[in-house]
Amino acid sequence: MIARDCGRAGYTVTSGLARGIDTAAHRASLDTGTIAVLAGGLDQPYPPENSPLLDEITDRAGLAVSEMPFGWEPRAGDFPRRNRLIAGISLGVVVVEAAERSGSLITARIATDFGRLVFAVPGSPLDPRCHGTNDLLKEGAIVTTASTDVIEALAPLSELDLFDGSVVEEPDKTSGSMLPPDDDDRARIRFRARTDAGGGG
Repeated sequence: MIARDCGRAGYTVTSGLARGIDTAAHRASLDTGTIAVLAGGLDQPYPPENSPLLDEITDRAGLAVSEMPFGWEPRAGDFPRRNRLIAGISLGVVVVEAAERSGSLITARIATDFGRLVFAVPGSPLDPRCHGTNDLLKEGAIVTTASTDVIEALAPLSELDLFDGSVVEEPDKTSGSMLPPDDDDRARIRFRARTDAGGGG
């Protein structure tokens, strides 16, 4: 499983505590560290049946994050805001399965705006649950069929000093001018990572 292997490689798995893939990702990374990002207050996990999982996350090597106050019951408009947090926390976003109107696609688009890597698992064109991921691949997401696809792509980014004290601001959401990094940008990032690590050119 991608989440388990990424955890073992030293990455913290971040997800939204939702049913299905989110739940599986959190469970697979309980021992290595996982972050649950909630749409409601920290005392209002959704879905409610994942309350025991949330307790297990925070009791072990994990963390729960929310920008909503205690007692806030999540509403439809809160989930895209939660997805923004997921994208902001992450170096990259992996979309395993997504229909055309999936919330995962919102996370992927925000991640692109933030300059994060976006990974997508290809699926059958006949399966509606895969239409969103297949569209992401057409738009340039990294084809992901194994955990090594994610780990190898993240390696240059994880060598950078992400806590160097410089101020980073969120992109202007109103301008529409933010573009995802192209191949030249990514090559410069990899070169800088190798240089900073003493690997030369």
